[in-house]
Amino acid sequence: MKVGIIGLPQTGKKRLFQLLTGMKSIHQPADSLKTVTGVAEIHDPRFDVLSGMYNPRKTVRARVNIDLLPRLEAAAIREGDVFRDIADVDALCHVVRAFSNDAVYHVSGSVNPERDIDAVNAELILHDLLFIEKRFERLEKVRKKGSEEQARREEAVLTDFREHLERDRPLRLLDLDEEVRKLISGYPFITLKKMIIALNVSESDLSRSDVVDFLAGRYRDDAVDIMRISAELESEIASLESADERMEFMREAGIPEPAINLLSRLCMRSLGLISFFTVGDDEVRQWLVREGALAPEAAGAVHTDMQRGFIRAEVMKYIDLSELKSEEAVKKAGRFHVMGRDYVVEDGDIISFRFNV
Repeated sequence: MKVGIIGLPQTGKKRLFQLLTGMKSIHQPADSLKTVTGVAEIHDPRFDVLSGMYNPRKTVRARVNIDLLPRLEAAAIREGDVFRDIADVDALCHVVRAFSNDAVYHVSGSVNPERDIDAVNAELILHDLLFIEKRFERLEKVRKKGSEEQARREEAVLTDFREHLERDRPLRLLDLDEEVRKLISGYPFITLKKMIIALNVSESDLSRSDVVDFLAGRYRDDAVDIMRISAELESEIASLESADERMEFMREAGIPEPAINLLSRLCMRSLGLISFFTVGDDEVRQWLVREGALAPEAAGAVHTDMQRGFIRAEVMKYIDLSELKSEEAVKKAGRFHVMGRDYVVEDGDIISFRFNV
């Protein structure tokens, strides 16, 4: 699963991609329409607390795949290749310019986040509408092959989708049952994907919430996560050599943690994933699993043998361990839980799996 970073030219999406993935440079021509792929670590404060408690020989953060997609400009939209790349990811992070800098041109001549968000959303909705029209034409071939019932069922779904999109509403707002999801599983609907909007602001605007508050209200019903981040400031933080220097810099600036850390967690959440932890003196590790996953599936994320021979999951809640400071204290407090196959894993669980193969 992967998150795709999109945006208009000169929004700072390349810099945010580099900050997320740790890539120092991207060997890509300025006019390239190629996707760049990287991996982003999830920066979770709970992981740091657990690592400090156990002081293990090894620590492993969870990671998600990130694609830097070709910029949304006239040529890319006209050719249509960019939409194929967008359709290939599972969630989107739309980087929107909210900083003013006379030295950096804006494709539309001025800085206006609302206008830019609407422009990109309109292109994504138009893509889905055009696909529906093409699919309607192809359904005639389905009928000729004798699949009248399948064609009627699909036409009903696509008609509902078209009416929804024509009201300028993304498809992710629809409550779709499993049958419909299975029917459309192979179709490249872009507006079905979860969306993060990352407002790239200047450092001086980090203390202001008016733009974020306005946009949060404006797109409240669009099922998007909106956050603000200063790519320029985040680059300064990342360039400092030591963790102590970074902490001192953030303390003086009144920043609790780099915003890029929050963005990494939003990327994880946009994919419908939660995290759990395995802990010990040898290793503290964060794992990702889909929201709603049962204990055997989580065991399978660690090793397939654990899922195949699953016996039970021994679970502590992060809040209990962080409060009581030791596994022994958690057990004495009666907060150590033994769970079976039907246990639904919760975000932040600390789990030890028992299995036999």
